Amino acid sequence: MKKRYDTILFDADGTLLDFQRSEREALVEALSSFGIFADEEMIATYSKINDGLWKALERKEIEKEVLKYRRFELLFEVYGFHCDAKEVAKAYMQALSEKGYPIIGAKELCEALFGRVRMYIVTNGVGFIQRERQKRSGLSSFFHGVFISEDVGYEKPDRRYFEAVASSIDGFSKESALIVGDSLSSDIRGGIGFGIDTCWYNPRGITAPEEMAKEITYTVQSFDEIKQLILQGDAQ
Repeated sequence: MKKRYDTILFDADGTLLDFQRSEREALVEALSSFGIFADEEMIATYSKINDGLWKALERKEIEKEVLKYRRFELLFEVYGFHCDAKEVAKAYMQALSEKGYPIIGAKELCEALFGRVRMYIVTNGVGFIQRERQKRSGLSSFFHGVFISEDVGYEKPDRRYFEAVASSIDGFSKESALIVGDSLSSDIRGGIGFGIDTCWYNPRGITAPEEMAKEITYTVQSFDEIKQLILQGDAQ
């Protein structure tokens, strides 16, 4: 039996790469260079602010160039710090670019799929940061291409992002393509809007909103489930 999917679009952060670890280390390093000690509470506060701003970016409520430093302005407002948010943002982004940690099991998943399907990275983010992190992750050789929103010109879940990706992949077919990602708002919503099957990687077992849950093609909690799903029907 023929495999259903031959083109897999993998999200990066939270799906294959450990963004929480990268964010944490980069934040501590950047703030410490300005004499600020980031404790657990501050790290959690920053993460919440950052996540909220990226969601706002997906909804086109903020520009990415503003997001880069606005997250630090908001953080400093909470703690009463008087620092140059733009300079801190530069230090943070440089530190973040140097941290590309694969999630445990991600490399093994890529090795199992390599040569059997075409794999691409589809990620929102800052171009130089994502490119460098991909190189450092040790996963780059498994992928036919990397599509970063800043380079493409649109953010997931914008349909135009997916149209640009599809037009850049030879022989792309919606019927045989699958997007795998951990974000309902960008990966899964984007895939649904573009008309391709979706695989929600949900290791924490979060409950999706009822209306959206009906539209998700697959929900999995492990890399092994992803592998089995993609290779179903492959020759034994």
